[in-house]
Amino acid sequence: MKIIIIGCGKVGAALAMTLTKEDHDITVIDTDRNAVNFTASRADVIGVEGNGVSVTVQQEAGIDKADVVIASTGSDEVNLLCCLIARKSNRKVKTIARVRNPIYLDEVSFFKEELGLTRVINPERAAAREIARLLRFPSAMKIDTLSGGMVELLKFKIIHESPIKDKRVMDIAQSIHTEVLICAIERDNDVIIPDGSTTLLEGDRVSFIASPQNAAAFFHAIKIDTHSVKDTLIIGGGRVGFYLAQRLLNVGIDVKIIEKDRKRCSELDELLKGATIINGDGTEETVVMEEGIEHAESVVALTNIDEENILLSLFAKKHNEKAKVITKVNRMMFDSIVEEIEIGTIIHTMSIVADNVAAAVRAMQNSMGRSRVESLVNILGGKAEALEFVIREPSEATNKPLQQMKLKKNLLVACIMRKKEIIYPRGGDEIKVGDKVVIVTAHQGLNDITDILLGSGGKES
Repeated sequence: MKIIIIGCGKVGAALAMTLTKEDHDITVIDTDRNAVNFTASRADVIGVEGNGVSVTVQQEAGIDKADVVIASTGSDEVNLLCCLIARKSNRKVKTIARVRNPIYLDEVSFFKEELGLTRVINPERAAAREIARLLRFPSAMKIDTLSGGMVELLKFKIIHESPIKDKRVMDIAQSIHTEVLICAIERDNDVIIPDGSTTLLEGDRVSFIASPQNAAAFFHAIKIDTHSVKDTLIIGGGRVGFYLAQRLLNVGIDVKIIEKDRKRCSELDELLKGATIINGDGTEETVVMEEGIEHAESVVALTNIDEENILLSLFAKKHNEKAKVITKVNRMMFDSIVEEIEIGTIIHTMSIVADNVAAAVRAMQNSMGRSRVESLVNILGGKAEALEFVIREPSEATNKPLQQMKLKKNLLVACIMRKKEIIYPRGGDEIKVGDKVVIVTAHQGLNDITDILLGSGGKES
């Protein structure tokens, strides 16, 4: 597909890097020549210097032949205008706008209907949603929802005391009578798509698929605490902090926010009834100690500086080992460092947005096909993926027992949603029209359900 990305900031650059890996024809636009050149060279895409609102600039970028336009500048209004102009220039183009301001939340349906927007992305709100899920299951390192929340993909770490350490996957399934499926193991810098004989080792980061109820039962069975936190200390009252506090207050979790900007504190005090707002510098030891970091059940570091968030999380872990600590990091370069020092769960806002947009683009690409990608979750920086396909027509992958299919290696049919039933498939199960199917794979760029078959979608690797 031909995709135009307007805005070469952190989000735009992350999108360019993600989408170019899927063999799309990408052109980026920005008024900053250095940003254009940097993104174009790093992602190996075409760069156009200019204002994305300009019809002439969009024409130079090839709007007449574009399939998708993604507006990701720092201004919501500019993004909406870019998409409107794109639609006026090419009625067939799909448009995605980055819209961050909370005042526009109730107007998304209007934007879609009247401006022809295909999708609105809000990085901060998406990050807050993921953090809120993690505070519901504090022992999980990561939680992603699939099929509208019917099933979840959860990740946790095998510790020394774990009752499933050094056990094979098949033995775990037999001893723990809960419907879950272990579908991926991150070991060092590799991803393993396990079979029954795979053994779980200390330090492994294990992903499994289950319904929310079965996920809680599985954690309980392997002696992992499943209780939601009762309170949280949020350091940083920006947009992520605001969206997160809203969600937590709605489910009865006590919220305290430390924010150093006095004007922002006044705004939060008006917007978040029930939250405790503290005007202070959350990076100062005396402030966080006075506000109870030693006793908080969860601490979320949400300042705008990655290094501050990492240091805050280190401090929280030092003084409160039992707390669930979550750290917002924008730059992926800190991943390996953070894993070594174990400061808690890392939230990458850019990665969340890139995953959401990549799934949307695949859905657009396959909208006329037999099946389409509904959701996409990256595992270990994109070394593996969990994809949810909606099966709309018969194909070589339907109405045939899985044991009779020649599936690619490093690929697992993780679960099938059939109406309200969740099926963890065995060899005799079949994929049928109307199903939603979750595939976990180390292969990149699966677009259709038939791509799971050996000989489809490129050579076997």
